Amino acid sequence: MAIYNPAIDAYIAKSQSFAQPILEYIRELVHKACPDVEEKIKWSMPFFDYKGKMMCHMAAFKQHCAFGFFQAVLMDEPMLIQNAESETAMGHLGKITSLKDLPPEKRIIGLIKKAMKVTDEGKRVVKKAAPKTEYIVPAYITAAIKKNKKALATFEAFSPSHRKEYGTWIDEAKTEETKNKRMAQAIEWMAEGKSRHWKYK
Repeated sequence: MAIYNPAIDAYIAKSQSFAQPILEYIRELVHKACPDVEEKIKWSMPFFDYKGKMMCHMAAFKQHCAFGFFQAVLMDEPMLIQNAESETAMGHLGKITSLKDLPPEKRIIGLIKKAMKVTDEGKRVVKKAAPKTEYIVPAYITAAIKKNKKALATFEAFSPSHRKEYGTWIDEAKTEETKNKRMAQAIEWMAEGKSRHWKYK
């Protein structure tokens, strides 16, 4: 038995008159394709969750409606992605101004079942971490360090993180005077084989 969320009833009731039959139709198709669906309001719009995961959503605006899938990128439906990128409307089916703008019922149910399959198979989008860029110590700092053989030997033996600690400490000084003082102090410490935060070790 389908369970309807009163909050979505209220959302539909407050929508423009043209939008109400569209939202009701989409809602019924979601329940028809996915009897275990759970209705929720998220980000001020109706969402349909499946097995605790966001599956699809719909929304009404002043002149159009939208319907989209949360994990569309995993649904093996290239057209969904192309539509989302080319249309100005949120969602994957473009601007829906009447029931005629929607694909056939069979097509929509097929899309919903594909969205369910993504959850059933445990698929998820894996975000790739941005590649770390190694910090480059400004040339004027390395030039000053090279004038002191002991400091240079320590500096070259440092890990990239230790080099960065000294480099940013010197380079981010607000005045030239402070920068020069830090440079002299850094070279003195490095000549003694010390890292930037040696006092705290």
